[in-house]
Amino acid sequence: MYNTIINAGIAVNILLAAIIIFLVIKIIKIEKRYKSFISKFDKNENIEEVFNKYTKMVNNVNEENKIYQANYLNLERKLDTCIQNIGIVRYNAFDNVGSELSFAIAALDNNENGVIINSIYGSTSSNVYAKSIENGTSKYPLSEEEIKALNKAKENKKI
Repeated sequence: MYNTIINAGIAVNILLAAIIIFLVIKIIKIEKRYKSFISKFDKNENIEEVFNKYTKMVNNVNEENKIYQANYLNLERKLDTCIQNIGIVRYNAFDNVGSELSFAIAALDNNENGVIINSIYGSTSSNVYAKSIENGTSKYPLSEEEIKALNKAKENKKI
């Protein structure tokens, strides 16, 4: 019986020694990974300082992104009110004047607001007229050429 207890004790000691060896190997591997991780930091900084520095940098980037996003949305709203759709029609206003020197230009924003400028060239005089456009229509009567220019500007919007 005494031998059985000694044998059991030896078995337990061997098992504990194996566990200790296993744990020592694990600790050595963890220590290597830790040293590899730490070697990436500046020697004068500890991990907490490095993480705080990077957290501040991330927060700064997030704040800058909010500013950029607000600026982008502001520019996008303003862009709709900028002239960006143009339609031009050249024509002969009078039979005795050639080369299509008269023209109508429609300049619209994305909300179809803007202006039509019509220049009528004659052999003895030249006149320029402007008509406002709101929501794609004018409260003034439009000539055939002005309607064509307006339609061209509206078609450009779809592109």
